[in-house]
Amino acid sequence: MQDIDSDVVSNQRKRRKRIGKIKNGIVFILAGWILLSMILIICLFAKMVSMEKKIDALTVSAAVNTETSGGGEAALTDTENREDTQQPAESETAWEKVTPPATGIDEADNLATEGDTHKVYLTFDDGPSENTAAILDTLAAYNVKATFFVSGSEDEEAAALYRRIVEEGHTLGMHSYSNKYSVIYQSEEAFAEDYRKLQDYLENVTGVKSSLYRFPGGSSNSISNVPMENFIHFLNKEGITYYDWNVSAGDAASSAYSVQEIVENVTGDVVKYKTSVVLLHDGADKQTTVEAIGPLIEALQAMGAQILPIDQDTQVIQSVKAADVE
Repeated sequence: MQDIDSDVVSNQRKRRKRIGKIKNGIVFILAGWILLSMILIICLFAKMVSMEKKIDALTVSAAVNTETSGGGEAALTDTENREDTQQPAESETAWEKVTPPATGIDEADNLATEGDTHKVYLTFDDGPSENTAAILDTLAAYNVKATFFVSGSEDEEAAALYRRIVEEGHTLGMHSYSNKYSVIYQSEEAFAEDYRKLQDYLENVTGVKSSLYRFPGGSSNSISNVPMENFIHFLNKEGITYYDWNVSAGDAASSAYSVQEIVENVTGDVVKYKTSVVLLHDGADKQTTVEAIGPLIEALQAMGAQILPIDQDTQVIQSVKAADVE
């Protein structure tokens, strides 16, 4: 009888163990499925963010390609194309007449002749980043001043770079807080909010109230949801001078250019003008640009060019001239 009872107890224990193993297996499978699902969700989210950044980068590249291919003539053609599809801003908005603080010079008046001194303004967009610090180091080594059109970043490293730009005698300009077309150009209100957020922040960090602006994509970009004239009129009212460029290093549209190609892109166009505003970039992915700054400065100095920061005496380069927007 005892043997029978022992067998029953033993079988019950074995049964409970089997049930326990089954339960543990089910729990393990469920836990693995949940973990796998979370990993897949994280991967999909990261992929989505990456694709969004790539789309933004392609958008910027497309705009810059439009701006820089063929120089000033391409910019004018782009403006004309927009006018074919949009009514002029003046007919849509009842504006008060505003005198701009400065307006762009005609390209013909800026063409260099023999004996003219070439004034060159190196300008950097999309910073600050770790590459900004490296560029500042190179500029300091050559005792050259430049202009930085910065975007908004509130970490301490960025704040230190904003201060360093000012303290080392460079010009601090604005390139929008978010540097995202879909945010900046959504409406006039969105543009004004972005602009004021950046200007106030930079003043709080550096003590300097910037009065210079560069439109992401330039003043004649065709990506904006709102006619660019509306934003130009707003800056005119604010007393802000905006700068485009008439010379491009080519580092926005492609990272494939070598150091030598960047130098040649710039020097090949600088010889054409009395005043050259050079478009460069100091974003985190512009290592080749960092490497090109020293050779570029040496090449420009060998040409006898003056390398200067933008100030109140600089001839203004604009694709869409401020004075054309009342």
